[in-house]
Amino acid sequence: MAQIYGPVPSRRLGFSLGVDIVPFKSCTLDCIYCQLGRTTNKTMKRKEYVSADQLLRELDKVLKEERKIDYITFSGSGEPTLNSQIGRMIRQVKKMSSIPVAVLTNGTLLHQPQTREDLFEADLVIPSLDAVSQEIFQRVNRPHPSLKIEEVIFGISTFSREFEGKLYLEIMLVKGINDSMEELRKMAQTVEEIDPDKVQLNTVIRPPAEKFAQALDVEELKKVRNILGEKRCEIIAEFKGFRQKAYKKDVEDEILKTLRRRPLTIDDISYFLGLHRNEITKYLGALEEEGKIFSVLRDDQRYYQVKFEV
Repeated sequence: MAQIYGPVPSRRLGFSLGVDIVPFKSCTLDCIYCQLGRTTNKTMKRKEYVSADQLLRELDKVLKEERKIDYITFSGSGEPTLNSQIGRMIRQVKKMSSIPVAVLTNGTLLHQPQTREDLFEADLVIPSLDAVSQEIFQRVNRPHPSLKIEEVIFGISTFSREFEGKLYLEIMLVKGINDSMEELRKMAQTVEEIDPDKVQLNTVIRPPAEKFAQALDVEELKKVRNILGEKRCEIIAEFKGFRQKAYKKDVEDEILKTLRRRPLTIDDISYFLGLHRNEITKYLGALEEEGKIFSVLRDDQRYYQVKFEV
């Protein structure tokens, strides 16, 4: 089931069943911090990249297994709103199950009325906004040439007023890129304009697309939280010490066994184990936290390998 993965443990969403509805790395942005690597298909074109009928059949099979699922989450390995059938998918999922539906989006297409309408029946939408000035937007998100930050902010703000579900705004901070006092003060004003239910602060924890993309530490994130407003702003970065207990030991063992043979990329491990890339990144993150594996960049590809003592 290539389009459905998990459920994977998520700090924000509990046990999240992932729904991936665009081809790998098809996105409107090419973010320097992306844990899945660089965007290979930067596009603004909305179309039915993945068949809605096929996806709904796959989802129906999974739901019949009666696993513990807290959210059915449209996210995956690209920008989900690029799929022109996402609205129909959400409506059908709501008919199939009482499990709440979440959408993780970069928010860049919300300036389009049809895209906003497509998300109206979701229970929770989490758009991201990492910059409020065009210069910083280009540095951290490397957007499609047609995108301007003003229209992105307009789209998210308009959707926030129209949407009847919950809206959380995620902000990914990269040290020395989008964390200046000037940018953060502008961000605070924009947050007031958008008026989300929550603001979720994140930083670069998993290996990024670009090695120069570095994380803020906890104290730095706390200072940002103070600027943006403590009442609705929370830090969600998964620093060392946080780990869900839902990881399967046999999957971890298989990853370690596979990596003992030779260093591999996320794609390699995904292929060998038959698991979605996003699911693999969760396990790799846990194994890195435990010090059992580490990663290195070679020819713009990130390879994971086992530490000798494991």
